[in-house]
Amino acid sequence: MAEEKAIFAGGCFWCMVKPFDTQPGIKKVISGYTGGHTVNPTYEEVCSHTTGHTEAVEITFDPDIISYQQLVEIYWRQTDPTDAMGQFQDRGDSYRPVIFVNSAEQKNVATASRKHLIDNNPFDDPIVTKIEDAKPFYPAEDYHQDFYRKNPLRHEMEERGGREQFISQHWQTK
Repeated sequence: MAEEKAIFAGGCFWCMVKPFDTQPGIKKVISGYTGGHTVNPTYEEVCSHTTGHTEAVEITFDPDIISYQQLVEIYWRQTDPTDAMGQFQDRGDSYRPVIFVNSAEQKNVATASRKHLIDNNPFDDPIVTKIEDAKPFYPAEDYHQDFYRKNPLRHEMEERGGREQFISQHWQTK
């Protein structure tokens, strides 16, 4: 059985798990931190905006069931790709939107997808989501894992903090 990994940052990792976790071919989705300059940062350190990390999800998937291209399309539809300084109610560098690529193939897929979005931009502002080479990924503390299952009411409040409305206005009609 084949297995690959994808890493996406799109604001609060609590809100980025469920859209992937519920897809066929997904083996696991881990909330964590990547893109920074310290080893094994804590949530408090990342929130201090001094480590350079962003909240992200690491997705282990079976490419025979779901392709990386499909994951990238799911990713776009969870984010506001025009907001470089956070996502929805989550502000700051640790919430920036980034596709972290693990291979030349992933980079080609992500770059082509981003170009297609730029060429057909359904937004008033330019697309600013970055594509970067994957950096070490550090799993977040246990209480952040599977948050939508452990704390469904809090998760729903986070979703309603702007993400749900944006997605419904900008993506579900496309």
